[in-house]
Amino acid sequence: MVHFRLHAGVLFFTVVVLFPLLCSGIRSIPSREGNSGAVEVLNEYRFAEAPEYRNGRECPVLTTNGRLVSSCDPSLVHIAMTLDSEYLRGSIAAVHSVLKHASCPESIFFHFIAAEFDPASPRVLSQLVRSTFPSLNFKVYIFREDTVINLISSSIRQALENPLNYARNYLGDMLDLCVDRVIYLDSDVVVVDDIHKLWTTKLSGARVIGAPEYCHTNLTKYFTDVFWSDPAMSGTFTSARKKPCYFNTGVMVMDLVRWREGNYRGRIEKWMEVQRKSRIYELGSLPPFLLVFAGDVEAMDHRWNQHGLGGDNVRGTCRPLHPGPVSLLHWSGKGKPWVRLDAKRPCKVDHLWEPYDLYIRNNIGYHYSRNDHHHSS
Repeated sequence: MVHFRLHAGVLFFTVVVLFPLLCSGIRSIPSREGNSGAVEVLNEYRFAEAPEYRNGRECPVLTTNGRLVSSCDPSLVHIAMTLDSEYLRGSIAAVHSVLKHASCPESIFFHFIAAEFDPASPRVLSQLVRSTFPSLNFKVYIFREDTVINLISSSIRQALENPLNYARNYLGDMLDLCVDRVIYLDSDVVVVDDIHKLWTTKLSGARVIGAPEYCHTNLTKYFTDVFWSDPAMSGTFTSARKKPCYFNTGVMVMDLVRWREGNYRGRIEKWMEVQRKSRIYELGSLPPFLLVFAGDVEAMDHRWNQHGLGGDNVRGTCRPLHPGPVSLLHWSGKGKPWVRLDAKRPCKVDHLWEPYDLYIRNNIGYHYSRNDHHHSS
């Protein structure tokens, strides 16, 4: 069993709620894998209100406008996540885990990216977040799916074609210009360490993103023969400044100033356009990131992305934890812990996600109490 330590500085806190910024959006695509399931979740579950966590004396004093915390406060830790009905349970658990283990939880600002035509509207999703975390600092942005819908190619799994998977490409455009750095997290993670440690990752030189790298992974399997047989395309990796290594885009530290200045959105879109014409990869939003950044990523400790816990993209079979310390658990792959737990077919690692789950299933009489979770003081 893996044991996690709570940071000694974690305290109960009250944060000010920011009403969501609702930008214009456009159509979504139907999913063969679970929009009906998302509606069922919203109908059958409700969230328990999370405990409140407060900053300690060592935490910075926040800049406020009345009672609202400004997203431009330079002392804030910024986290971006997508927000949709199908993965809402995972998103709430992820937020809960971040707050529970943070040394200065009041100094965290969440940027949620939602699709306008999700079965649950962005306004409804925002209200659910607010009712679960009444004093959370956050904004909700509506992702304009028309920006990317015509660039998306079919993938090995329908869920990977969801336009919201590509929202991370547009954070530099959507977030306030005063936000110059952000941590991007997928919705199927839990953080079991102080997020401030990840936030302070130094991006050396002109590097734009930081992520754990896996240099033993064979990149050949991520791209088709069409790609490898074309010297101009495959040369993208052979001409890299250092050996290109695989990295998972579900956990990244991003320098948004360098991202905007370097037009990295455009660089990623260029490869997506090539994919539409030549079919150079089979997965969804990951390969364009590999093509643009592999060989130029700030390597972070592997403890910050224990990924693959959801199994492979076809069967979603159980996988154990990798050896070594753990700061973040990531259920990438087909299997999600809340689905397997509800089906009473959990993997062992799914029980590590369960303490952060704030859903209540009314029809089985489960009730969450604040006393169910223990906090350091």
